Amino acid sequence: MRVIVADDQTVVREGIVMLLGLLPGIEVVGAAADGEEAVRLVAEKEPDVALMDLRMPRCDGVEATRRIRSEHPETQVVVLTTFDDDDSLFPALQAGARGYLTKDAGGDEILQAIANVMAGHAGLSPKVQRRILERFSAPPPEAPEGVTPGEPRQRRRAGELPDGLTAREAEVLALVAEGLSNAEIAAKLYVSQATVKTHINNLFAKTGARDRAQAVRYAFEHGLVQPRHR
Repeated sequence: MRVIVADDQTVVREGIVMLLGLLPGIEVVGAAADGEEAVRLVAEKEPDVALMDLRMPRCDGVEATRRIRSEHPETQVVVLTTFDDDDSLFPALQAGARGYLTKDAGGDEILQAIANVMAGHAGLSPKVQRRILERFSAPPPEAPEGVTPGEPRQRRRAGELPDGLTAREAEVLALVAEGLSNAEIAAKLYVSQATVKTHINNLFAKTGARDRAQAVRYAFEHGLVQPRHR
């Protein structure tokens, strides 16, 4: 897996490059000191993954992520940053980042996130996953009279699934939201992985989700899964 690193702090950047060099299956092909240089390196080196800091001069990590995903969609972006607040996390995911880690992540966690996004999954740290669940499982605001909360697109009849989802697609979506891989979903539903992939492609098209992270968000927003209370 060919990776570039973008971080404006020299010591941090060099440390990440050194750490990645020790991980199996990873080749660091470039290092950038800001988002502008990161976009240039992606165009030049065509890496599989860009490991991206957020707070950088000239072009920040969110804008760099947006440009990379728009101009070089074959390159995935994993954010590696100090910040896990909503103002950092959600703009990065909306810009197209498939992974999000904080800088207390260890080498194994970074390697797993890179492998996950290469396999088409989300590479989110447990801390970030909890934050997403907390955000989208919060009680909805009071709705105006005559409007049912939790149905931002249109009202629907009891038992009716949103956006034309079939019962099976909704079931697959719920399992995606639980964090199951395609292989795990296939085993649970006693179908082939190819069938699971077809269901996921269909539900992505119907919901407008670009990836599994956005699909999870959709599932919670539309009440297709419920948060687990401890």
